[in-house]
Order: sequence, then C-alpha cells, then structure tokens
Amino acid sequence: MIILKGESMEPKLRLMIVDDELIVRESLLYWFRKYGHEIDTAASGAEALEKLEQKPFQLLFVDIKMPGMDGLELLERVKKEYPETLVVIITAHGSIESAARAMRAGASDYLLKPFKPEQLSLVMEKILSQQKITSDYHYVKGCLDQITRFENIIGQSPPMEKLYALILEVAQSDASILITGETGTGKELVAKAIHAKSPRAQLPFVAINCGALPDALMESELFGHRKGAFTGAEQSRKGFLEVVSGGTLFLDEIGDISAKMQVDLLRVLDDKTMFSVGSKTPVEVDFRLISATRKDLEKCIQEGEFREDFFYRINVIRVHLPSLRERKSDIPLLVDHFMAKYSHETTKHVDRIKSDALSLLTSYDWPGNVRELKNVVERAVVLSKSRTLAVEDFSFLGPAHAALSAPRTLKELQESHIQKVLEEQDWQITRSAEILGINRVSLHKFIKRSNLKKPA
Repeated sequence: MIILKGESMEPKLRLMIVDDELIVRESLLYWFRKYGHEIDTAASGAEALEKLEQKPFQLLFVDIKMPGMDGLELLERVKKEYPETLVVIITAHGSIESAARAMRAGASDYLLKPFKPEQLSLVMEKILSQQKITSDYHYVKGCLDQITRFENIIGQSPPMEKLYALILEVAQSDASILITGETGTGKELVAKAIHAKSPRAQLPFVAINCGALPDALMESELFGHRKGAFTGAEQSRKGFLEVVSGGTLFLDEIGDISAKMQVDLLRVLDDKTMFSVGSKTPVEVDFRLISATRKDLEKCIQEGEFREDFFYRINVIRVHLPSLRERKSDIPLLVDHFMAKYSHETTKHVDRIKSDALSLLTSYDWPGNVRELKNVVERAVVLSKSRTLAVEDFSFLGPAHAALSAPRTLKELQESHIQKVLEEQDWQITRSAEILGINRVSLHKFIKRSNLKKPA
C-alpha cells in the first residue's frame, strides 16, 4: 500500500491538522488534499474541540506544543470524549519523552519534526491498517449480532433479560402466544423475534392489525374468497391463513375483533381447517398464532366484549412486555440506537448526547413508551445543528431550564410534553395520539384527567 506517492484505492479519511504554526498546517493540508482525503485545520486545541463538536473526524494530527491547551491535554480530551477518533502526535526531536507519554495516553503514532513525505506515508499506512482491522472487527461483530439478535429489540435491563430468556423458551413450542403490554412497547418486534428463533423461521411471518380492518374486510383478508363471492370479487384470492402456511400469523390488537370473527378463528384453531368466503371446500391450514393486545382481555370478558373460550385458546402462553418507565436503565442504549439509525438515514452525523440532555430523557415518564422515545430522538436528530444533542434539542418536551433546575414531577413533565404536542398539531387528537404513540381513547382520558385546555 502506497500513500502520498500515487493513486490509491484506500478509503479516504476525514482528517484535522491541529498546529499553531501556519506553515505546518498548510504543508499537511497540501499533501493530504492531493490524495483525496477530506481535510480541516485548527490553530489551537480549543478550536479543534469546537470542530469535533460539529462533525466527526477519523484522524487528528496534533502538535504537542501549543499555547493554551497543549497536545497532550487535547489528546486526553479527545480519547475521553471521542474515543473512536485516532490521534497522531507531532513533536520535535527533543520531545521524545513527551511522544512516549502521548503513546501511553492513547496516541496511535507520532511524527518527528521536520518530517519527510516518506515518513508521513509510513504513518498513514499504519493508520489505514488500523482502520481496516477496526472495520473488519465491526463487520464480524455485526454478523454475529445478526445471528444472535432479537429482531432489533434493544435493552440490557433485568426485565429485558427475562424477556429474552422467555422468547428463547417459548419459540420452540407451537402453542398460541398472547403478547400483552402498553402501546409502543414493541409487541410486533417480540412476535418477530419469537418467529425468528422458532423452527418455523424460514417460513412466512404475516402480521395483521385487527384494529385497522372492518369486520367484512378482515374476513376476506384472513380467509380469502372465491370469484363472485360478493360484489367486486372478480377473481379468487387466497387469504392470509393460506399464505402463512407453515409459518407464523401475528394478529395485533386482537381485542378489537368482533364476536363473529372470534368464533370463526376459534373453529380454525381447533379444526386446523378453514373455508374461503363463498366456498364449501375445506382447506387445511398450518400456522403458529401469536396475538397481541393493549387491552385487559379478562376485564373485556367480564363486560361481555370478548369470548372466554377464544381467550383461553389464544392465551396458552402469556408474554408481558415491560413499559419503558419500568426499564429506564435501557434509555441510554435506545437513544444511542435511534441516534445511529436516524443519523445514517439523514446523513446528519449526530452521534453524541450531553449528560444533562440524557438526564432529561431518563427522567421523563414516556407514556408512549419506546415508540414515543424513537419519535422524539428522530425529531431531535433531524433538527439538530450539531453532532451532539443538547437539552435545547428536546425543548418540545417542556421548558428545558424548568425540567432541570426547578423541582418538577414526572407528571408535570408528561403533561407539558403532551400539551406541547397537542398545540403543535392544533389539537388534532388522532394525529397527536399517533405522534405520542398512544391511542385516541387514552389521550382523551389523559386530557380530561389532567384538565388540559385548548387555547381560546
């Protein structure tokens, strides 16, 4: 591999040259720009930190002797705050001891002034080799994570560790599973994880939101229909119960289906056969049923809104998901995950969050759970002017200074956020509930309970 001596197919780097001597900055700028690297310069440690705050750099060349913050102090700050950034120290012949100290402090290499292009080439060869090793490591680690992952479920808290163990245990069974939990806790992700860890993993996974389909359409979607079965049925169509054959059927918000549909599904689960709409020929079906609901189905049974026999059939195994407020130690992991996701999608390079901003997010009650947190981080990343999220980027959660300096309860912070969303959406309940990750009924109840008022 040759650097600075001709064309190179090596990856280009984003570099910063930090030196108080203009001639050094211009010389290195000339050499690196000549070979396609993206270059910036800084005349001091303070200026370098300001630029690092705005965007990431893969490599810094830092002079060890500078007025104000010297190279060693800058190195320590960079390795603490930006550990992924590599640092090469530039030093004079008389400062070998300082160079050794820099290497012990985490520098990747050092250059002795005055240096020649050949020496710079050797240093860059070493740096690019390190980059390749790191890249290969992350690739292999990513592959292993893909093998062992739980379908993008993020968390290391005790409740989540119990959930992972339960997923692995129930995945091997064909028994029907009922997933319960508040809106926004990730019920479909858990259903996909169970399917992915099951013997049916290579066969279809079909998800249907029962609350989004009227009864007549639900019947046609599930069971299919024969040509001419009803007006508009111009050709026969297979239903999802046939399409999912051998795989897993996920019925989200199963508490919203009608009594008739409950009876029809109960018959399918018991007999393993079904009839398309307009057909008298039975069709054998084989699928694993996973259902989910935010409702208290036992209460619905008592109120006559849900069949008891159907409930027992779908509730052979219960998997309950913890709310986000029950696993707040996972919030930093989730924030990192969503920052990385939306930074990649928006190319904004937002990859850090200040401690007071993270404290704000951790103290919030999150009525919409992980879905609401995801929406909040996405909005902050899209609107951020820096690579580091600050309290100001979450001002829509409530006045930042009040949230951090004045004594405020979680209830007050929650009310402030919901009031803010309502105002931004001109009090359109459906849209506001969607942003918050809760249903309309819950939002109406919260507004009434908290006595929130639309401005006159």
